[in-house]
Amino acid sequence: MSNGTMSWKRLLAPVRSGEAQGKLSLDPGRTPYHKDYDRIVFSSAFRRLNRKTQVHPLTDNDHVHSRLTHSLEVGCVGRSLGSLVGYSLTLPENIDPADIGALVQAACLAHDIGNPPYGHCGEDAIRAWFRAPAHAGFLEGLSDAERLDLMTFEGNAQGFRLVTQVEYNRFNGGMRLTHATLGAFLKYPWTSAEVSNGRAAKFGCYQSELPILREVANSLGLLERGENRWCRHPLVYLVEAADDICYGLIDLEDGVEMGLLQYQEVEDLLRPLLENQWDQVQADLDNEDGARRHLQILRGYCMEILVQEVASVFVRNEKALLAGALVGGLIDYCPEAVRMVIHGAKELARQRIFRDGRKLSIEIGSYSTLAILLEAFLGAARECALDGRSTFRNQRLLELMGRSAPQPNWPLYQAYMRVIDFVAGMTDSYAASLARQFSGYNPGSHF
Repeated sequence: MSNGTMSWKRLLAPVRSGEAQGKLSLDPGRTPYHKDYDRIVFSSAFRRLNRKTQVHPLTDNDHVHSRLTHSLEVGCVGRSLGSLVGYSLTLPENIDPADIGALVQAACLAHDIGNPPYGHCGEDAIRAWFRAPAHAGFLEGLSDAERLDLMTFEGNAQGFRLVTQVEYNRFNGGMRLTHATLGAFLKYPWTSAEVSNGRAAKFGCYQSELPILREVANSLGLLERGENRWCRHPLVYLVEAADDICYGLIDLEDGVEMGLLQYQEVEDLLRPLLENQWDQVQADLDNEDGARRHLQILRGYCMEILVQEVASVFVRNEKALLAGALVGGLIDYCPEAVRMVIHGAKELARQRIFRDGRKLSIEIGSYSTLAILLEAFLGAARECALDGRSTFRNQRLLELMGRSAPQPNWPLYQAYMRVIDFVAGMTDSYAASLARQFSGYNPGSHF
């Protein structure tokens, strides 16, 4: 375990994961962090977020957010936060405030890239499948740590695996992002053991990526807090705050769009934050009509205040952040009006949006959907790994997986993780369609 402090020189080093560490190529006008941003945007995993649940699964309303539009908006807020903070930091040579903005934006874009179909409900469905007594036989032959990874499946850990292993250079560096961006992405730089021992609710790294986490943590100078546990990169707090800001405000917009909330409820919640400039806000509202346009106006004013306040809190707490000693998140240190808006928005969403009947029924169905897929593909992977051969049916399943398919006599954990990559990478609609087909569904039949 280490004490001391971290340094921006190491925390912002543009060393790339998975590449030979020679002299870095610095292109004019395109920093290493901009390259990280581009690699994430052009990845197929990022594109698939367009058909993954943010809050409302399989919605037909084009104005309601998907996981993709959410990530893009979080990226915009993160860029503003990073740039603002950068102007108040003593930055290393060749790093400017805009670079901090680009770095945080890249990490924000990737923050949900490992989420499975159906969002957080999908995460729980995968965990529940592995924990079910009826599936205990699937865990035989795995180590305790490997079992724990599967039984506590986590989208954050899946995201780290995806960007460092699965996308682009498959199992040879992945996206090969800079360590700085990976550090800002790693909200939970520890393994599932921390969940098992009760020290954390989430984790950010499977056993399969632990050597990569160690490499990144050592490169950045993250402070060690225990076995396979490190403190967070300071810029993680900006990524987290950007996510909270967008979640808080955008969930309310979606709620009004879907008729689950009334516009006036949202205005009443946000107005205390805007009280000092309400005359100007009201004038802008009077120039537009319709709840959608009014919400856009309120959101713009609120985000401006929230970004300024969060950036100020970060700068005031820079010393604690570099010491890995900040408790809680940046929102917790903001003025009461800011905290009330974010916490109030989340509570309103929990009470009125997350309990919508259509949403709940689809989420319940997601357990059956993912169970069908997991049982089929994991069964095929287990047979291939342990027996070195496959039945005709299981061979067809492995062929469906393409390059994700495990090979004969692979270690069981490695084979299972390839299945997790495949299933977690599915969109909501593809997972539902494939599960129906596995159940005997024939889209071309007529009676």
